[in-house]
Amino acid sequence: MKYSKMKLAQEALKHKGLLQKIPAVYRMIKAWRSGKYSMKITDILFPALALVYVISPIDIIPDFVPFVGALDDLAILAFAIPMLLKEVDKYLIWEFQQKDKTTQGQIVDAEIVE
Repeated sequence: MKYSKMKLAQEALKHKGLLQKIPAVYRMIKAWRSGKYSMKITDILFPALALVYVISPIDIIPDFVPFVGALDDLAILAFAIPMLLKEVDKYLIWEFQQKDKTTQGQIVDAEIVE
């Protein structure tokens, strides 16, 4: 079975909620760069580097190696996407608090419970 980079990217984008949160990722980065929203540099750096790695033609395990060649890309995405989504969820809560100044307290860590 041969996996292409495009196929891997399509599979990664099927992650629950990722497509709907792309505008929030943009707003989060914009707020972070302007100094309004604070977060650790690693919370945005690791997902960005993971995206560059997956798109890049240079891999630790070459893509022409059957199955295993795609495994490194999948492992990177499996690590980076949840990290990014967790930070975006925290940002969305922060953004809501900024709109609603009557909210008491501060949210330190957010977790979605289904």
